[in-house]
Amino acid sequence: MAKASDVKSGNILRFNGELVSVEEYIHRTPGNLRAFYQARMRNVKTGKLVEYRFRTDEEVEIARVETNDYQYLYEDGEFFVVMDNETYEQFNIPKALFGDSARFLKEGMNVIVAFESEEAIMAQTPASVELEITYTEPAVKGDTSTNALKSATVETGVEIRVPLFINQGDRVKVDTRTGDYMERVK
Repeated sequence: MAKASDVKSGNILRFNGELVSVEEYIHRTPGNLRAFYQARMRNVKTGKLVEYRFRTDEEVEIARVETNDYQYLYEDGEFFVVMDNETYEQFNIPKALFGDSARFLKEGMNVIVAFESEEAIMAQTPASVELEITYTEPAVKGDTSTNALKSATVETGVEIRVPLFINQGDRVKVDTRTGDYMERVK
């Protein structure tokens, strides 16, 4: 157990039996009252925001979280199978941890996974990925109004909006958080 004064922003705590990530941690000393730490924390599993005041001598449990790079191998039911790049050990990671960005995962891609005592608690895809356009309507000559977009399907099966000059077979960079087209890759 650690004291509340040892906690820093970015730490993962076990708070009321749940894992929370400390987003903001401020020391306050109001007037003639006792000092305290004001914490804003986000539940790792649900994403719910929690605010709490810790006394300076209050004991807190800082969770030991290991974050590492893994290679995405394949989809297996409700799980994604990833492999440790150094030990070649494979792990089943629940799809829900990746969120909406999981639809852009491609075999062989590197992902970041955080474990707390053998349990995966967080998973993250790269911020952007390069994917090939497998289907899109051909552009009509002269149809080049400002910021005109058309639908295109990428190799993972996801449909995104791209500019008119993008053709089938082109490689594009896609933002995994929003699903937006970023640029064409040469």
